[in-house]
Amino acid sequence: MKNGTCPKCGSSDIYAGTEVFPKSGPFTCNAIPVGLTAMAPLDNYVCAACGYVESYISREEDIASIRRKWPQVTSEKESTPEEKD
Repeated sequence: MKNGTCPKCGSSDIYAGTEVFPKSGPFTCNAIPVGLTAMAPLDNYVCAACGYVESYISREEDIASIRRKWPQVTSEKESTPEEKD
């Protein structure tokens, strides 16, 4: 949605919450925790046509912190019929 098009409905009626305040602090809802006391501010993009929302980490250093602290999701291999038996 950063490119101005909704991936769900194709609308260009997109709004960016990149300047929404507050992005961090003890009472924010526009951030995710990356540690016991550290928060990563989010940039939210909203499609006004269908309501779809995407969120992106605002700061590169927070992405690096997440890589160090969060478990990585691994893709599941699709099983073949022979593997199910």
